[in-house]
Amino acid sequence: MTLPPADSELGKLMATLPRAGRVEWIGLRPQRDVPMDEVDHAIAETGAGLVGDRYCGGSGKRGITLIQAEHLPAIAALSGHAAVAPATLRRNVVVSGLPLVALKGRRFRIGEVLLEGTDECDPCSRMEAALGPGGFNAMRGHGGLCARIVEGGTIHRGDTVVALADTTTES
Repeated sequence: MTLPPADSELGKLMATLPRAGRVEWIGLRPQRDVPMDEVDHAIAETGAGLVGDRYCGGSGKRGITLIQAEHLPAIAALSGHAAVAPATLRRNVVVSGLPLVALKGRRFRIGEVLLEGTDECDPCSRMEAALGPGGFNAMRGHGGLCARIVEGGTIHRGDTVVALADTTTES
């Protein structure tokens, strides 16, 4: 995705975020078909992923997956549940306070870790089993963001999530 020029009206609007975000939850998938492990911190390896996650070392574009905390109640409502636990949705990091869609095609920091938003994190067929019939569709548009780890480090629950200025990328 190529962002509009930073000096264009649309570029200025897309670069303006209301505030920084915050990491609310972190989870790792140690292997296929097992529950996620909730953790207080995770080590992000440059170009690889999160240590202890089954996808570490795979596609660099999907080194980490993020989901919007504010979307969890919407997913719950659309799937007929009172609430949905973050681990059910199988994303690595839950972020509040910042619209993740605005980070697609941009670089951003979570604490000391530098990330690049690469693509939307579309739901998979597992959401039918996790959320019940219609779970896949309940998550459409709410699946979150995939990101590449540009500079590794440790991500902690409570870390600030900040979009960086003038760092457009192509995906």
